[in-house]
Amino acid sequence: MSKRTADDEEGGVALKSGDRPMDIDVDNEMGEFEDEFEDEFSDDEIIEAGVDGRPDAEREAEEKAAAANAMDVDGAPASGGPGTFIVGRTKLEPGQVLAPDPSAYDMLHSLNTPWPCLSFDFVRDQLGDARTSYPATMYTVAGTQAQSGKANENQLMVLKFSSLGRMHKDGGDSDSDDDEDDEDADGNVESDPILESRSLPLASTTNRIRAHQVPSADPSRPPTTLTATMTESSHVLIHDISPHLAAFDTPGTVITPQQNKPVSTIRAHKTEGYALDWSPLHPSGKLLTGDNDGLMYVTTRTDGGGFVTDTRPFVGHTGSVEEIQWSPSEASVFASASSDGTIRIWDVRSKSRQAAITVQVSNTDVNVMSWSRQTSHLLASGADDGVWGVWDLRQWKPTAAGAAIPKPSPIASFNYHKEQITSVQWHPTDDSIVAVAAGDNTVTLWDLAVELDDEESRDTAGVQDVPPQLLFVHYHSNVKEVHWHPQIPGALVATGDEFSIFKTISV
Repeated sequence: MSKRTADDEEGGVALKSGDRPMDIDVDNEMGEFEDEFEDEFSDDEIIEAGVDGRPDAEREAEEKAAAANAMDVDGAPASGGPGTFIVGRTKLEPGQVLAPDPSAYDMLHSLNTPWPCLSFDFVRDQLGDARTSYPATMYTVAGTQAQSGKANENQLMVLKFSSLGRMHKDGGDSDSDDDEDDEDADGNVESDPILESRSLPLASTTNRIRAHQVPSADPSRPPTTLTATMTESSHVLIHDISPHLAAFDTPGTVITPQQNKPVSTIRAHKTEGYALDWSPLHPSGKLLTGDNDGLMYVTTRTDGGGFVTDTRPFVGHTGSVEEIQWSPSEASVFASASSDGTIRIWDVRSKSRQAAITVQVSNTDVNVMSWSRQTSHLLASGADDGVWGVWDLRQWKPTAAGAAIPKPSPIASFNYHKEQITSVQWHPTDDSIVAVAAGDNTVTLWDLAVELDDEESRDTAGVQDVPPQLLFVHYHSNVKEVHWHPQIPGALVATGDEFSIFKTISV
């Protein structure tokens, strides 16, 4: 079943693939970065949220003086003493707004697109891996969700973010107020952020978009970059955006109308869907797609560059397929997560098109899932009830036909978020770090390796209901997806009402 109410103009609760984010002013100039530290809030009260969402010592002292208005972590009136503000948990009073704590970030930028985007993906570049210098450059693809009645304004957007500076050491923004670029103590050049974009027309909202690169036979030439876009129309569109990426670095490049058209359109699905993934172990291109009828299809790129879809669907889910992920280590294996509360493991070689393993992981919709690239037996999932957990696939056993669906125990489970989980992703190089986005307008970073001893437990006893594994809380309105940059360690981008590009000092 679809989770979107496309005609809902009220914003509502943010869902992974659900209610429309608040409308963005389309008259805003495309690519304008918002300086979060020059906004005038006039009479609004600003509350800064740090690494764990708590006020610093100075604000705690101020709150102690106003104990009558103090709040507990759950937003209820405190019985006495200063309150603890926790982003996503404590309710804001009328007139209150949140501002980031600059000292908690190494980089922080925000930008708007003509319409909000439910989904985006990074495109690997040729600038090198493990980059740590500033200013940073990133390439992404995204699909828009235009206002109801304006579907013809939807776009597939190819974006280049450049001159992404770091925060000033004194806590200010990295962007220089001078006309000339400055250099910080570490030799990093400070400059104004730049957004460049190339747009391909779409006739429908993008539910999910993923990028894949096909290596070139000539090592001196860049790879072919493909995007798969799962749309509200039920069609899956495959584009070759290689010329659009090349145009960023080749002034005067003209994109032809033919280059804006899909190279293939998958019409196997009869309903829309949100599940989409390219195989990391099939360089030439193998795509999985899943829909709201619970059906999943495999599409393979041929030697000639075309695409062929196997019309025999994988079946078994009793609800919509919300997420699909290929195994990072086994080329024929994939996992699916569904609104029926199950995760299922499949083998594409199976003639029965039935799941090899089925487990019940939630009593609510399983919205999102992430397979660890570092430790391939670890799988993270997030559900509609706000719970996210980590599973050890070695503990899952094949399901016999007609047997009851087992309910395994996670090796870690967190009930911190009180709204649906909209995105979850393992850190690309650290199998203990996970990024989670939720409908409470937050992105949280977690370190699963953290364990408190008795003394540390006593020191944190005053912060109730905050797991010690919680590293960082980042506020982001109507956040839908969050991804780690694959080549800039610790850098993340989240999408919702706007794009947020950030890197914390804690990861």
